[in-house]
Amino acid sequence: VVYCNNPTVGLQAIVALHDTTLGPALGGVRMWPYDDEGAALDDVLRLSRGMTYKNALAGLDHGGGKAVIVGDPAHDRTEMRMRCFGRFLDSLGGRYITAEDVGMTAADMECILQETPWVTGTHEYRGGSGDPSPFTAQGTLAGIRACLRERFGHTGIGEVAYAVQGAGHVGLELIRRLRDHDATVYVSDVDPACVQRAVDEFGCHAVEGGAILDTDAEVFAPCALGGVINADTLPRLRCEIVAGAANNQLADTAAGDELHRRGIVYAPDYAINAGGVMNVSLELSGYNAERAHAMTERIEGTVSAILERARREGIPTWLAADRLAEARIAERAALRASAPGTSA
Repeated sequence: VVYCNNPTVGLQAIVALHDTTLGPALGGVRMWPYDDEGAALDDVLRLSRGMTYKNALAGLDHGGGKAVIVGDPAHDRTEMRMRCFGRFLDSLGGRYITAEDVGMTAADMECILQETPWVTGTHEYRGGSGDPSPFTAQGTLAGIRACLRERFGHTGIGEVAYAVQGAGHVGLELIRRLRDHDATVYVSDVDPACVQRAVDEFGCHAVEGGAILDTDAEVFAPCALGGVINADTLPRLRCEIVAGAANNQLADTAAGDELHRRGIVYAPDYAINAGGVMNVSLELSGYNAERAHAMTERIEGTVSAILERARREGIPTWLAADRLAEARIAERAALRASAPGTSA
């Protein structure tokens, strides 16, 4: 864990590198008005661990890392803060590669890029991939298909209803894709303007705040911040599937265990929302959008493998996903430990 504080430009940031067994850490930088430093630290630690497991399941040669910048994106976003963060990032020598996350934009990545090459998610005219949100939404939809097959024996997106919590960049992209299949979509967001846009542009049904948990929709899709599945919200869920793009949806593993006990199909967040990191990872070897789309569609198979293992072993899906990710990390560690030219 590395702290960066620069009072001159008002930057307060934390970078957490969780594991680099698979390669340099790759994960986004988030800007958020945390209540205090402890809240920021807790978030970056949870997020960095999630990136280790996400990258492992996604088949990427990257470990897990994450960064948070303390501040309100609506008021505290400045060029100098971003460039200062870039200089700080550069001092890590490529051990951590950043990307766009909540509260950040492709324009912010451009500012960071002025100070360090360890940036992905830059504008297309620079050879980058731009906003990763469409790929995150594409992968989430692919994972939903796997969940529908598991629960209902079909992959008809439009045959069930969805309660989408969060209509930001990713949430709105997911909503658009769901409505392309004529699915019924209920939507909530802390920003009423985001909800109104979903209603006006896509014909969604607006829901007030936390009431999104109480809808009769078959699929609950968390696309906001983490911790939404917890001891308080679990008794309110009326869905049969939880499959969304938010990170760290489970407040703790007990919440995942309870979903399993209740028979609710849960797509582990770091498996289903990996489309964005798959997309930006290709910038490091020469970006190709067609390849990015093909990689993202693999998420359906990944989620299916998790669901199948959970069913076969009688375990919660979060545990099945962890075991699959940890197996790949252990195999890479064993490969690194073996001498070249030898066999185990």
